[in-house]
Amino acid sequence: QVQLVESGGGEVQAGGSLRLSCAASGIISSIYTMAWHRQAPGKQRELVAVITPGGTTNYADSLKGRFTISRDNAKSTMYLQMNSLKPEDTAVYYCNVVGKTFAYWGQGTQVTVSS
Repeated sequence: QVQLVESGGGEVQAGGSLRLSCAASGIISSIYTMAWHRQAPGKQRELVAVITPGGTTNYADSLKGRFTISRDNAKSTMYLQMNSLKPEDTAVYYCNVVGKTFAYWGQGTQVTVSS
């Protein structure tokens, strides 16, 4: 059974930082592309960042320079370092693992940025 468990969310003031983690089990996550997405209230889910098994990264244009995605394949864990947070970053953040024929999602972790 594949499980993705996000952690590290919470409430922070604007300008602050948070580090999200996504721990994978039941899957050899190191051989798959992983990603962070987010969904703000009343909005569609959007892609935040992607990281390939080899460590190549890609980000939503609006987040470049503030967010950093990384992974520790030995720990089957992916991270999202979020700096200079803004109120508009408030959302539920989800991680996922993508294969040719599947996509698994975590349950999400709430990030709230107060002004």
